[in-house]
Amino acid sequence: MKTNTNFLAVLVYVDDMINTGNDSFQCQKFKQFLHGQFHLKDLGPLKFFLGLEVARNPEGIFLSQRKYALDILTDTGLSGAKPSPIPMSQQHQLGRSTSTPLTDPSSYRRLVGRLLYLTITRPDILYVVNILSQYMHSPTLDHHDAAMKVVRYIKNSPGQGLFFPSQNNLQLTGYCDADWGACPKTRRSITGCYISLGNAPISWRTKKQPTVSRSSAEAEYRAMAGTTSELLWLRALLFDLTIPHSQPMHLFCDNQAALHIAANPVFHERTKHIELDCHFVRERIQSNELCTHFIRSEDQPADLFTKALGFSSFQRLLGKLGVSFLHTPA
Repeated sequence: MKTNTNFLAVLVYVDDMINTGNDSFQCQKFKQFLHGQFHLKDLGPLKFFLGLEVARNPEGIFLSQRKYALDILTDTGLSGAKPSPIPMSQQHQLGRSTSTPLTDPSSYRRLVGRLLYLTITRPDILYVVNILSQYMHSPTLDHHDAAMKVVRYIKNSPGQGLFFPSQNNLQLTGYCDADWGACPKTRRSITGCYISLGNAPISWRTKKQPTVSRSSAEAEYRAMAGTTSELLWLRALLFDLTIPHSQPMHLFCDNQAALHIAANPVFHERTKHIELDCHFVRERIQSNELCTHFIRSEDQPADLFTKALGFSSFQRLLGKLGVSFLHTPA
């Protein structure tokens, strides 16, 4: 709800509610109105909501799911297990697994579902959870072992979360990447997308592309188009939250061919099949809504969302995601 200068936002999930705004009197008036209509319990400043733990100080806000992560460790019986330095083996062959199918896959499905909810504050496990989610119908022992490895990785730092600084330049910046033909069964590419608002991470995604790409440049360009759509949606959301974003949004890609396609007004035969995506991205560049940049593959944070990485690469890119460690390891 917006007036001339005041803003009030309300988030409702079943019988849990959060309200915030830039006018404390308006927020209090809204709560009094709700008290007159329903029986409510005011829990005061936000500290815990649907498994999300909120800590704040003058420097910013920290979000984590520490209790939720510890509950997963306890329920899986891995509280005393040796931690894993990475969430997934780099040379995994889960797509070609021929191990024994699980006799009762319900526990696997329940665990993967819980891990999926944990990705709200843990973008570092998003890729592996995406892979494990593809085998919910008939998981094998290999898939179960991979899921247990994720839990052992979480044991390293169950209190890991995201920090949103109070001082921020509010610049929307996107990073896109693609792993060409990564799916061993369909040969579809995997798109990775990471978007930050200033220094704060606000959106991340890993997704199998809907069609097979005939070149790595095509796969990367489809990733650019998808990330551009996400940037435009987030800019509209910021406007609804009374945060104007008049400056161009930045998009970083590690594929020079895809960047040249975005800048070149001439369509060649090899790019006609992605002409719609080309027009979509190029129009945003020409209207000064979007500004594209090249980034080296070793510095590309979206690489975390397209493939399993080794320890050194994983740790280096993890430091670029804006994750923080408020609590000591379990």
